[in-house]
Amino acid sequence: MVTSSANTGVRSDTFYPKLLELNNYDETMQQCITKTVEKLQSEDTSKRPGMLLGKIQSGKTRTFIGVMAYAYDNGFDVVIILTKNSNALAQQTTERLTREFKVLIENELMRVYDIMKLPDHLKKYALRQKLAFVVKKETKNMDRLRKAFFEQYPALTEKKILFIDDEADLASISFEKDKESNIVELRTIASKIDKMRADLADSSFLQVTATPYSLYLQPEDMSVHEFKKYEPTRPAFTELVPIHDKYIGGEMYFENSQVDGHMAQFLFEEVTESELDVLRKIDKRRTRGDSLIKHKNVLSMRKALVNFLVGGGIRRWQQKQLQQKQKKYSLIVHTERGKGAHAWQEYLMTILEEELKIAAEGNHPVFKELIEEAYFNILCSLTTIDVIIPSFEEILELVREALIEEEVTISIVNSEKDVDQLLDETGQLRLDSPFNIFIGGQILDRGVTIDNLIGFFYGRNPKQFQQDTVLQHSRMYGARPLEDVAVTRFYTTPYIWNIMSKIHEFDSALREAFERGGHDQGIIFIQKDLANKIIPCSPNKIMLSQLTVLKPHKRILPVGFNTKSKTAIERTVNQISQLLNEAERMSSLKDDSSFTISVELAKEILSLAHSTVEMEDGYVWDISEYHSVLDYLTKEVDQNPESLVWIVRRENRNIKRIDNNNKFENSPDTPKGERGELTVARQLTSHIPALIMLCQNGLVENKWRGAKFWWPVLVVPQNITTTIYSKKTTNL
Repeated sequence: MVTSSANTGVRSDTFYPKLLELNNYDETMQQCITKTVEKLQSEDTSKRPGMLLGKIQSGKTRTFIGVMAYAYDNGFDVVIILTKNSNALAQQTTERLTREFKVLIENELMRVYDIMKLPDHLKKYALRQKLAFVVKKETKNMDRLRKAFFEQYPALTEKKILFIDDEADLASISFEKDKESNIVELRTIASKIDKMRADLADSSFLQVTATPYSLYLQPEDMSVHEFKKYEPTRPAFTELVPIHDKYIGGEMYFENSQVDGHMAQFLFEEVTESELDVLRKIDKRRTRGDSLIKHKNVLSMRKALVNFLVGGGIRRWQQKQLQQKQKKYSLIVHTERGKGAHAWQEYLMTILEEELKIAAEGNHPVFKELIEEAYFNILCSLTTIDVIIPSFEEILELVREALIEEEVTISIVNSEKDVDQLLDETGQLRLDSPFNIFIGGQILDRGVTIDNLIGFFYGRNPKQFQQDTVLQHSRMYGARPLEDVAVTRFYTTPYIWNIMSKIHEFDSALREAFERGGHDQGIIFIQKDLANKIIPCSPNKIMLSQLTVLKPHKRILPVGFNTKSKTAIERTVNQISQLLNEAERMSSLKDDSSFTISVELAKEILSLAHSTVEMEDGYVWDISEYHSVLDYLTKEVDQNPESLVWIVRRENRNIKRIDNNNKFENSPDTPKGERGELTVARQLTSHIPALIMLCQNGLVENKWRGAKFWWPVLVVPQNITTTIYSKKTTNL
């Protein structure tokens, strides 16, 4: 039976059916929306809010708008949407709500207001409608909201209100310690939200985020006295936003990239630390001499520009052949926060584009060489899927025309004013040309939508990486057609790529724990203290740039190195062989050609192997981390009372240092076959870790230095609870 709300007179089945008709939510999404509202009505969210948990760029806004509509139909009168402190995001949210609820607004059933533009004299007629207020998480906005409810329109305080905290993070529920009193208190914005909710008659609170770790990982007891699973301080409930089949996230960039033959193998383009230094500040001495389209100090930026033109050109050619609308494409350069760096990068990119245009107009050989290099680079990933592919000559002419006809736009985006001027009518960054390059800093990661992104040049390298921040920076995530992904390139240093890979792994491990639910499904957090002992730690102390995720059967190995000279390491290599031979002879636990050794001997062997190699720029082999992980896996985990490590030894190997994709080899262990060393190691490691020791011949023709060396691969036991190990901790 259709009823009406006593407060508004609006039919109770008005909003959601209209939105369902517009957005065509599938059954899974509908279940998420209806369950969320049902739980908001049945659960107490006065102290612990409900959580709508999605992934970066996965359709969270679309979902919470559905929640709004269903909430309106089920007794809620007012929705307050809290956005990040960004004019662009507030505008984007307001315009999207206005667009999606257009029919209901035109029928005077609903009104949408930016709180800072709220009229001073609303009549009862307006206040009887369903209302939506968009509020930036900023002091003036919060004060304006409170004034509207408790001074101008006190009738609103008696209505049923839903707070939706979009991009919920530390700004919403966060604590800081007073240095003098040592008392931990809510930060200013969080306090204002908390006070507002407490003073209202009937309110519910829903947080929407893809980076919930600052919300979940807040221990009620800040001190941990024994090894135990960390049970997150959970919201009152958690609903997971369904992930659609077009979603591209960390799995593509950091997991699939390890799969032979997958397009993801070709997406990462390495940037040197020295080039990032060149891009950080104006220094024309480091770019003088050769023209920029030949200069070695801007190699990656040049590749980013040319690959972008070729990749976008291929997609536009494909769309034209298929009689589809040709899309406009975007490339982001995000390496620094400072405006001086942005101006310098714009200068360099503009000069690169101008020189490329001159070379195209003059038909110079360098133009053809650069386009040809980019074309065959993009072809590596493009040929992994079934698509039509233009000839090189077609793309050469297409890029030439794009440059000559000035189809490339380069824009700096580093202030709220810049973003406001660059937004389109939907609140997204406007794509003015077929090829759009945005250079900026933090403003680019604040939830502003950037369509058709096929290039991401990332160099933010803070001393301490924050989980929530780095994930928000990952603008290459989102709903992406595979045809676009196939021409996408991600540019960063090996060091940053490795950190982002760790963060993805951490994100996945925690998400899995949340999905499993239950108080017995936690995560163990450990650290190494100043006395070199492994101790439990609170997860809010984890330093993400120095963490290792330990999961069942995970491989941990050094990558990105060369050996020292033969004369420098020959004696050490022989010493490792002798230690292994003696250990095999003395071992009391053997299995075919495998045997066990003490953890202390395993650590000694690892240290010797470590001393024989030199790491390449941007790559790290922290031997103390390996020692600590081994200590934890053998001394702190049950069912290994003798602290043993399995050894799986193989010799006379001739692996190449650089693989077929021109990347450092990262799979020296053979994954297939009954007697492949990785297969054997995983069969042995139910409770005891394994150390695969591979003696490589190090041939010069394989780009080594002609010296034998041992390459270790550590394999985590199968029966282990997911564990986050951090070498260092941060201060509260």
